[in-house]
Amino acid sequence: MADPEKAESKVQDDTEMASEEGEDEGAMDESSRKELVDQIMKDPQVLASLQERLHRYIGHPSDYVDSLPKAMKRRIKALKKLQLEFTEMEADFYKEVHDLEVKYDSQHQRLYEKRRQILNAEVEPTDEECDFKLDDDAEDEEDKNLCNDLEKKAKVEGEEAEKPAAPAHGFDEETKGIPEFWLTVFRNVDLLAEMLQDHDEPILAHLTDIRIKFHDEPMGFSLDFHFSENEYFSNKVLTKYYEMKCKPDPEDPFRFEGPEIVKCKGCTIDWKQDKNVTVKVIKKKQKHKTRGAFRTVTKTVPRDSFFNFFNPPAVSDDVGEVIDEQLQALLTADFEIGHYIRERIVPRAVLFYTGEALDDEDLEEEEDGEEEEDEEEEDDPDYDPTKDKDGKQQDCKQQ
Repeated sequence: MADPEKAESKVQDDTEMASEEGEDEGAMDESSRKELVDQIMKDPQVLASLQERLHRYIGHPSDYVDSLPKAMKRRIKALKKLQLEFTEMEADFYKEVHDLEVKYDSQHQRLYEKRRQILNAEVEPTDEECDFKLDDDAEDEEDKNLCNDLEKKAKVEGEEAEKPAAPAHGFDEETKGIPEFWLTVFRNVDLLAEMLQDHDEPILAHLTDIRIKFHDEPMGFSLDFHFSENEYFSNKVLTKYYEMKCKPDPEDPFRFEGPEIVKCKGCTIDWKQDKNVTVKVIKKKQKHKTRGAFRTVTKTVPRDSFFNFFNPPAVSDDVGEVIDEQLQALLTADFEIGHYIRERIVPRAVLFYTGEALDDEDLEEEEDGEEEEDEEEEDDPDYDPTKDKDGKQQDCKQQ
């Protein structure tokens, strides 16, 4: 670590030098001052000094509070005691929220079961169940526009409109249920799509349902992934369990911000022979040192897969154990995914399937990409606006 005293001295020297130059050339303008600050902040010694100073203040009262009279400090202690009482009330509030979730979950299960039956073609919804007014206007307008387009095309061509090409998904009016429903949801959600690999998709096509189960003492929840019969593993259900904490830390109660996931546990996947997509087999040739003969060695190595989600990093129950940064990052990402599936994906699955629940940022990415492509063309020194994308010269017409 850099010496804070030397770094501080360097900052002071640079500032004094800038001041002396300012006396000769006049007052430093705003842009010059900003440029000087940027240069100083790029110095690793300066950054190390700042970090060192910040660490000194974390978890400690300010000098201002230390300088207050004893009577005022006494009153501040009373306020902090009130704050602790508020924090404890907040913990009770979140515990009651969890109890409400458990209460209403029993009612949600009826809806989830009906959804599962429709998705997997166990029941066909009645006309009354399909009477959803919010979609009717849009569908009527779409049908009207389609009819107008076909009518115009028939008039222009003087013949019957061509039959439209078959859709890419391959579904038709004879298709039962909604195949690949959950796989489509995963593809639509960036957080989950990043985990998907090509070898995962044929398996997730067998995913028939995702259910939430709430737990007490300790507080937590499970995500149950239900699969139909498949050629990859024999499990009917894959489970991911999350344990939560909803109590302030006695040693640092004011950092409490509500329930947080503190632990997760996966399950064993009973892969069928040669069907484990979380590993790959590598064959290497090795040469004997003395005889010169070759032999082939087979080695199994892990590979990226969504199903690694069910094998999270193991964490010791020892409270005093320090978790390294890489492991903490993996656990944080895992907790985020589990929480998102519980809070958003399962309750609003159909809206993620249709794309209606996607964030605006996700929908704007393609537009931003097009703008960046245009900007790259303009920044390219060889870019000639008078030529098209194939490099052919375009005619310039005088208006």
